[in-house]
This record gives sequence, structure tokens and C-alpha cells, in this order.
Amino acid sequence: MNDATRPQEPEEKLGVVHENLQGWIPAFASEAEIRSALEKAFDYRGDLTVTLKDGRTIEGYVFDRRAESPHLNECTVRMMPKDGSSRVSILYSDIQALAFTGKDTAAGKSFEAWVRKYNEKRARGEKDIGIESEPLE
Repeated sequence: MNDATRPQEPEEKLGVVHENLQGWIPAFASEAEIRSALEKAFDYRGDLTVTLKDGRTIEGYVFDRRAESPHLNECTVRMMPKDGSSRVSILYSDIQALAFTGKDTAAGKSFEAWVRKYNEKRARGEKDIGIESEPLE
């Protein structure tokens, strides 16, 4: 196979494309929707507001989940509350609603975006552009 017939490979596969979930309030109509939303909550890099079936709300950061069981009452999500109280573990079956309320600190901060900005600066002839990332806001 010569170069003319060889399929073109992408130059590089960089970074991960993150959905913009800020402000999203997912439907909790089915078990599949609950599982999908909580999986996205785990990947989200901002605070969420969880409303429990007893009416309480917890705002904070999801740092872990245990979702291997086929039963929602055996699956948990672990959060670090924004108010500084102790970490909490919440059963999926106790969650009434979920809202992606905090700013997604990873939005626009992918490695691909960084490489694009770096290449733009280099093309303009800027010096001292190094490999350090921009500070998070």
C-alpha cells in the first residue's frame, strides 16, 4: 500500500471532549436515566445539587460512586459537601433530583484546547510559552 492509497490517520488524538453540563437538570424517570446522570455527575468538574426524597439538599462535589449492583438501593454516590461538612454517601434510591449547578472547572481546559493555544502562540512567534498550564479560575 503506497501513501496515496493508505487511509489518512488523524494527526493526533488529544484530550477528551467534555459535554457542557452546567445548568443541566436530568430527568430521573427511569433507572437508566438515574444511572447515566450519576455517571456524568462523577465526571463533572463542578458542584452539583442533590435533592433527596426526604426533601434535604446537598450541594457539593461528587468524588466517587459505587454502581456495580443491579439494584439502586445498593449503589452509592459519595460527595464532598460545599459547606465543609463531612463527606457523605448517598444511595441512588434516595435521590429525587440532581442539578449541575456549579461552574465546570474543566470546561475549555482540555489538553486539545491547550495544544491549540500553544500552537497559535508559537505560530505568532511568541517566546517563553513553555508547557505550563494556565491557572484554574
